[in-house]
Formats: sequence, C-alpha cells, structure tokens
Amino acid sequence: MSMDAVFRALADPTRRQLLDSLHARNGQTLNALCEHMDMTRQAVTKHLAILEEANLVTTMRRGREKEHYLNPVPINEIAERWIGKFERHRLDALSDLKQRLEREEP
Repeated sequence: MSMDAVFRALADPTRRQLLDSLHARNGQTLNALCEHMDMTRQAVTKHLAILEEANLVTTMRRGREKEHYLNPVPINEIAERWIGKFERHRLDALSDLKQRLEREEP
C-alpha cells in the first residue's frame, strides 16, 4: 500500500476519530462505531472503506457481523520513514553536543 493512501486517509479528522475509537476498543462492529459518530451509517461506511484501502483498518467476519481492527503497521512505517530519520539526526547532534560538553568540563 502506498504511503500516499495512508496520508490521504489520515488527513481527514473523521477517519482519525474512527482510528482513535478502534485504538480505544479494537474489534468494533459498524453499529458500535456509528454510536460515537455524528453522521449516517453510510458515511461511516465510506470512511471505513478509505481506511481499509489504506490498510489502516482490517476486518474479520464473526457470523453476520464484521468487526473492524486497527492495523498500526502503516502508521509505524510512516514513523520510521518520515519521523525516525529526522529524529536520528537530531539525536546524533545532541549526542555530539553532550560529548563536547563532557570534554570541556574541568
């Protein structure tokens, strides 16, 4: 799955709210997710479809119901790709500064 799809999915506050809801209680049905949303069932379904296309949500059938689960892997990949590389540079700079300061101490 492309990171572009993940970024597009995360750009919408409603979809982030759905992800937060799944983070708080994973494995919710559509009905359970709709209880906390101020929109129609059809709108929630469309948002969930976008999250599924971005691989941020996976589903599992339990009888007649479909449970939705948060998939944190794409978010972790973003963290490693976009945040981690910038954080490493900053941590290296802080480490160098600390070593220099330690050498200067009397």
